[in-house]
Amino acid sequence: MGQPLGRRALLAGTGGLLLGAAGCSAAPSAPVSASVAPSVSPSVSGAGSGPPSPSPSLPATTPWRPDRNDVDPAVKLRAVQVVEAIGAWAPGRGGAAAAKKRVAALGAAPSLVDQAGALLPDAPEAALQVIDAQYGGILADSASVLVVCRQWTPGHAGGTTVDVRLSRARPRWDVTALHPARPGAAAASLPDAARRVLAESRIRLPPAAEADIRGGKVRPSVLHALSRLAGTYRMYVSVVRSGHPLDVFGTSRPSDHPRGRAFDVWQIDGHRVVDPATSRRLVESFMRDAAAAGSYNVGGPVRLSGGEPGQFFTDDTHHDHVHVGFTA
Repeated sequence: MGQPLGRRALLAGTGGLLLGAAGCSAAPSAPVSASVAPSVSPSVSGAGSGPPSPSPSLPATTPWRPDRNDVDPAVKLRAVQVVEAIGAWAPGRGGAAAAKKRVAALGAAPSLVDQAGALLPDAPEAALQVIDAQYGGILADSASVLVVCRQWTPGHAGGTTVDVRLSRARPRWDVTALHPARPGAAAASLPDAARRVLAESRIRLPPAAEADIRGGKVRPSVLHALSRLAGTYRMYVSVVRSGHPLDVFGTSRPSDHPRGRAFDVWQIDGHRVVDPATSRRLVESFMRDAAAAGSYNVGGPVRLSGGEPGQFFTDDTHHDHVHVGFTA
């Protein structure tokens, strides 16, 4: 089975009830560098002040902002605001109680802090940089936003990916749940394919995705495709296995991601997939090369012809990234 059936047809048939597809498809689902600088969009209101300024012992960070051309910038902004509020704090403001005050100041439920997991380590201060926020799925009244971040505490650099669940409300989307990534422990030994991906400078991996590969639970098909694509492109991966919804969002179909059979890419050759200025030819070329690398299920912001039936798809969920899935 390929992509969720009837994405655009369903949209038309329901009079626009759905904003887009539910989520990524299922089988039969150190210093901050310039390349991760957020997209600043002054036109998006309610941006807030962003994470607090860390002491000189931690890297400086910048608030993440959605692209103004995104499908729904407000839903991503809301998700990121809550993650930034929990995952960054100035000296003397650590702990769950202080985090709950920061979340409450946003008008969100303080109880969300109880679900923060690795996002709230026991440390005197923390800096957090959101690398990217992509859809795990978006419907008319609910959404999943995958907030990919790096986090620093004194003497430690790490990070996670948080599946932030939201429901539509007024005046803003409500955050209803947080699901931080749980990649698990590193494997005692790794296959050559995994080591090649980890060593490849043209493949950039955020903390949770890197931990997925080090854990040894990513399928060889994914690893070989990543290495093959790196021969042509520089790519920034957003999600591999952990931090993604277990099911295709809004359905009961298992996602390929938690089974280690898929990866998502948010940036190609330094160009964000969500940015309308990014060359359509570049995105098309990447999607076709992903199919040539063995993917049965390639989704992105452009509609492609050819390939096997159902091999290529597009929808609002994949407006901001390219999904590459495998059957095994």
